[in-house]
Amino acid sequence: MKLDTKKIGVVIWVLILSISLTNCGAVQNANNKQKGGVIGATGGAVLGAILGNNIGKGGNGEIGAVIGGVVGGTAGVLIGNKMDKNAQRIEEEIPGVEIERVDDDIVVTFDENSGINFDTNKHNITEQSRVTLDKMYNLLLEFPDTNVLIIGHTDSSGSDTYNMTLSQKRAEAVTGYFVNTKNMSPGRFTTNWYGETSPVSSNDTPEGRAHNRRVNIVLIPNEKMKNEAQNEANGGN
Repeated sequence: MKLDTKKIGVVIWVLILSISLTNCGAVQNANNKQKGGVIGATGGAVLGAILGNNIGKGGNGEIGAVIGGVVGGTAGVLIGNKMDKNAQRIEEEIPGVEIERVDDDIVVTFDENSGINFDTNKHNITEQSRVTLDKMYNLLLEFPDTNVLIIGHTDSSGSDTYNMTLSQKRAEAVTGYFVNTKNMSPGRFTTNWYGETSPVSSNDTPEGRAHNRRVNIVLIPNEKMKNEAQNEANGGN
């Protein structure tokens, strides 16, 4: 039987790289699906990380369609390893934010205690937020083969309608900072908002409300990354 040495080489390289990345905190949080090679996922785990397992009403479209599923096989492992390295870079450059590697994606959570802050009832980008967003911008330049999903949330203070609008304005302010201030391609970004409908903490305490006032930034492998991984998995043929 004739062995495909290119494919064998890719598999060996992937195994070595996988071992070398296991010290990254974001990688250690990964479950088996996040390690690659699983077929048929629909983005449910990512939705849970973003929405606190509460799929709320509202927003401007189905974010599940943006997230998509997990790439399987060797290509999936290659993508997973690349996204693991990206997650590690975020941890290095923006300490204190919550980072999860979920399926093929990276979910970054900024709440009012960890980077992106909004004044009460305001949606404008503060100077403190600008510093964090500038770091994120530089990282997005490092990760050109990713698309970006930005989602806004609020706590339960105020009416449902008011909070939905406020979360929309805050999410759009973050997207607008990257697109309008930093001149990034608008086609790379998808923006959504869920008001108070998807808390990740109790709204009964000030600390919980601060955690719920958050913006998620999700990095998603784009088609270029997927195609290159598939091509590499096929031995470059």
